[in-house]
Amino acid sequence: MTTHPRKRSRSRSRIARTHTHTHTHTHAPAPTPSHPRHGNGHENGHGNGHGNGNAPQHAPQHAPQHALQHDSQNGLRHAPRSLRLALSLLLSCPALAAAQQVLIVAGLGGEASYRDAFYEWGAAMADAARTRYGLPDSSVIFLAERPAHDPARIDARSTKAEVERAIAGIAARSAPGDRVLILLIGHGSAAGGDPRLNLPGPDLTAAELAVLLERLADREVAVVNAASASGAFLEPLAAEGRVVVTATRNAAEHNETLFARHFVDAYAGDGADADRDGRVTLFEAFDYARREVARAYERENRLQTEHALLDGDGDGAGSREPTPADPDGRAAHAFVLEPSPADAAPDDPALRRLLERQRALERRVAELRAAKDTMDAATYQRELERVLLELAETGRAIRDRRGGGG
Repeated sequence: MTTHPRKRSRSRSRIARTHTHTHTHTHAPAPTPSHPRHGNGHENGHGNGHGNGNAPQHAPQHAPQHALQHDSQNGLRHAPRSLRLALSLLLSCPALAAAQQVLIVAGLGGEASYRDAFYEWGAAMADAARTRYGLPDSSVIFLAERPAHDPARIDARSTKAEVERAIAGIAARSAPGDRVLILLIGHGSAAGGDPRLNLPGPDLTAAELAVLLERLADREVAVVNAASASGAFLEPLAAEGRVVVTATRNAAEHNETLFARHFVDAYAGDGADADRDGRVTLFEAFDYARREVARAYERENRLQTEHALLDGDGDGAGSREPTPADPDGRAAHAFVLEPSPADAAPDDPALRRLLERQRALERRVAELRAAKDTMDAATYQRELERVLLELAETGRAIRDRRGGGG
């Protein structure tokens, strides 16, 4: 049966009860980690301690405001006066990004070449999160097979128990509306029809991960399973308000994958920012990685054995070639790593509600911007004006609540 490349069929074939994991090609060199953490911010079960990592010198601007500045230079100068006023009010308010949490799990390598590659990709992603995107040490957890290999970066061994502990810690530290990115790197399989990520000790199944993710309700969660046979994770993990990316389209694509390397490159390098707005969205990272994977197979004149999928609308189907205006692509386009505020979860209930409303409005701005080409121009300007005005008013209320005054 032929399926549309943007949305695969939801009919599921039976997964063979016995599954052989084979490896057919060699890893290309991985990014070299170059920014070790200074101090460990996750002692005592990934607690609330803050490490002493150096602050980034070039942190990206707050995503919605940066996007709106870009819009103001590309057409809003001709918009109605009320819309321009709303934009100026918004840009005059202090920006506040949703707090970020990143969990990176480098699974069982099985042999030295895979173990080293999984570690290097995970370390490069952890470094990028801290130094390029300004996340504090306490917001980045890196689990790998051999913690003793790099104790400055690796928080604990990548066992199922440590994954459970890490997600519990994220749930305790984060607040509704915060963003959580979980990156899984390694070998996967679906032996016995039960999709799993191979870890030291007991494996982590898709069903078990789905239960763990329930602790992150009301957060913006993105799970990127870059392992082989990861396509079988898509439907079990699908949920409203959650983006799920898999390196393969099903469990039958069980060979070693290249997706992890290129997905990390999207954040650690400069090639994925397609619209040149100074930030990398999850959509851009996915699109960059899938294109680079295809190029790698073409260069080596080999049949491509992995086809990544992205599900952003929670239906569990997934798209191979989404656009920012598609239901799947829209959610991923709004998911951005960026500097997080020191007081992401304030004690003041009224301030907390204002922050949650601000994040919801920021997501709406991103959705509108992504859908602009598909909307009637008058409808787009009217809705954007309404959202910007409310966002500006909310920003002023946050400033007043914090004692910043007029």
